[in-house]
Order: sequence, then C-alpha cells, then structure tokens
Amino acid sequence: MSPWLTVVGIGEDGFKGLGKNARRALLGASRIVGSQRQLDLLPVCIRGERQLWPSPFSLEPVLAKRGEPVCVLASGDPMLFGVGASLARQVAQEEMHVLPAPSSYSLAAARLGWPLQEVVTLSVVARPVAALSAQLFSGVRLLVLSNDGLSPSAIAALLRERGFGPSRLSVLEHLGGEAERRTDGSANDWSDPAIADLNLVAIECLAEPDTPRLSRLAGLPDSAFQHDGQLTKRDVRAITLARLAPVPGELLWDVGAGSGSIGIEWMRAHPSCRALAIEADPGRQQLIEHNRDALGVPGLQLIRGSAPQALDGLEAPDAIFIGGGVTRPGVLDTCWARLKPGGRLVANAVTLQSETTLMAWRERHGGELTRIHVAQALPLGDFDTWRQALPITLLDLVKPL
Repeated sequence: MSPWLTVVGIGEDGFKGLGKNARRALLGASRIVGSQRQLDLLPVCIRGERQLWPSPFSLEPVLAKRGEPVCVLASGDPMLFGVGASLARQVAQEEMHVLPAPSSYSLAAARLGWPLQEVVTLSVVARPVAALSAQLFSGVRLLVLSNDGLSPSAIAALLRERGFGPSRLSVLEHLGGEAERRTDGSANDWSDPAIADLNLVAIECLAEPDTPRLSRLAGLPDSAFQHDGQLTKRDVRAITLARLAPVPGELLWDVGAGSGSIGIEWMRAHPSCRALAIEADPGRQQLIEHNRDALGVPGLQLIRGSAPQALDGLEAPDAIFIGGGVTRPGVLDTCWARLKPGGRLVANAVTLQSETTLMAWRERHGGELTRIHVAQALPLGDFDTWRQALPITLLDLVKPL
C-alpha cells in the first residue's frame, strides 16, 4: 500500500525552505491540514483544500480522509513533540510518509553553539511548567519549547522559586525566519519583555549556593517533601525503590501513598515512568499535589480514596508499593490479583499486626522478607549515641508469569 498521508515539517522560511519531495506532496494533496500560521506559509499555487485543526484538538479531520492524498503540516520535525507522533499511533507505518525539517532544537543548538547530544530537550506546549523541576541541576543545559509568549516568564519564575535564579536564559523567537530574534538575561533579572508566541527557551542551569542537591537516584532528603509524619524515610525509601526497580514506561501503584514520596521518586527515575498515588486523607492529598509539582512530576495521578475500593477500574500496574493499610481486608489480595504477571509487589510494615499479615502472606505466596534497622548518631549530653528508628519489615515478591 502506498502512503496516502504525508506529514510535512515546515519551518519559518515556509514553502521556499522545503525540499522537492515535500513540495511535490503539497502540490498533489487534495486536503492540507495545519494551524493558521502554517497554512499561511503556503503559496497560492497549492490548490488543495486547506483545513484548520479543530478546537479542541482532534485527529479526526485527517483520519476521516483515509485513502485520499492528504498532507499535514507540522513545525520542524513532526516526530519530535509533534503531531507526527500522534498520527503514528493511529496510522500504519506503510500508510504514512514523514518529511521532517530541522527542529527548533537543532536550530537553537546551532545558534548557541551547543552540542545537541549534550542538551536536555523538553516541551511545555500544553504541559505543566512544573515538569522542568526534575531537570534542574547546575551545569545542565536545557532547550524548552514554549507554549506561548508567557512561557519564558513562567520558566524564569520557576527557576527563581527552585533556587536556580542565577541561571542564564536565551529566548529565541521565530527561529529560521526573517523575524528571528534573541533575548538574553538571567532568571533573577528577567524583566518580562514582550515575546512572540513562537519561541524556545535555552537555559544554562546555575543554582544558588544553598540550593539542595536533588539527585535523580532514589533517596531524596526527607526535607525535600512536605509531610505530616507519614513519610517513608530516606534510607528505607531508597531500599524500597531498589526492590521496586523502576523501568522506563512502567506504571506503579503507590497504595496508601501518604506524602507520595515513593510514587514521586519512581517517576523521577525516568521521564516515561508513571505512577498512581492512592490516598484517602484530604490533608495528605494536598501534600501529594504540592510534592509532585515541587519535585517535577506533575503527571503523577492522585486517586482519592481507600484501597481496595479505590483500585476498581484502574490500569493494571507493573509494580505496587503498599506503604499503609496492609491489614485492611482485601488490600493485599486485590493488589496481587490486579498486578501484571511478572510484576513486583513491595509492602512495608511497622506494627506487629502488619508484620504478622506480611508473614502470613509470604507463607501462601512466597517472596523475601527483609528487616531494616536504621540508626542515627545524635547527641546525648556531652557525647553522641545511636538513636534507633522503628524497624521496618519489607516483603518483596514477583508475580509468576
């Protein structure tokens, strides 16, 4: 089957910047779908019917014309945070031809002299700016696609809030076009200049001297989280996440999430990791919402309710952590039944009752029990002594394939 759909990446230089194949596809298309800005870049010799994307956005205008010669216009590289990726999930590979142009990232890296392979590329187009928080480390360079002309100011405010006010910003507007412009400054001194909607923000991250180091590895400081005392503490959290073993693209249920620390660190392990935090307490729900934004994982989904009832209808997980409620009837059984084959279940117990529940569960289903003892050196008069935290019993098991 020959492709009926051609996705054409078009830059600010418009039709004159397109290659021969892209021009031929546009000239032969019966319908061309794109934004108003993209359609306005086409000359009058393009005779195909021009159609704007609907609002709210939908692929239906394209999919409804399956089999006809259709072109879709995209900015730069359609497969990089573009509509090409969305279409590829709906249209078979042999039915679609993608003709990319240089992406905004490529053009920005060329203007700045930054090796693109050493840069973190991000987008806040229809995405929360809070997601940038997980990428903020001194010395890191970020290229961020903006949602609109207000995005640079929002990004500068986020950098100041997170202790990265000294970071250098370069806002690049209309890359590759006649109206291309660059505005430089620091986040601390950003004066909110007028910026075109089509822009990209380049950031050289630089932290204040007292900004906490928040590694992507498991075991963030307890002070990184707002909590009411129900928090899986740092050392136990690191051990727990090592047993959960997050893998890109996998989904975690954080059952009895408390402050959400396990789900948050699971998602920080890789941008494609997902998590559902199940929590019934309204106060703790607010803590989860604060922590997920502050630590750069606004995509963590909060499920308001108690297990096992709140688990009905949720997507089957690749891993489950039970931090509270293991003694509640049906919690362990429901979690085990819903866990994907080959998935990991980790449950922590502090009380004798919950420990007994885990021991009985192990007798029936197997798994490994581990006792965790953590002590800290604290003052005792003029000397120091070990202060023992409550011991944790951890059950770790894998569901048979």
